[in-house]
Amino acid sequence: MDNNYIAKRIKDLREQKHLTKNALANLAGVSPTYIYQLEQGQKSPTVEYLGYICQALDVSLSDFFREEGSEPILQLSEQQKELLAEFIESLK
Repeated sequence: MDNNYIAKRIKDLREQKHLTKNALANLAGVSPTYIYQLEQGQKSPTVEYLGYICQALDVSLSDFFREEGSEPILQLSEQQKELLAEFIESLK
């Protein structure tokens, strides 16, 4: 996953919740410097720390990575969609 995507997503969600970097850091239990570095794309969070940040932002990890307005199935590659269709067909 691209650091720039994660950085932008954290910043966008933080701003949507009208939180400062300090407020988000306090809610997530991390340092304000860490939030700053994440939003600048200087660091990449571990799944554990991203989980803390998502919890503080009141968003699930799956929603964090979901593109706005898209359904999870739309994020599948063409090959994954074909495999899913074959699997569903095999259940009939």
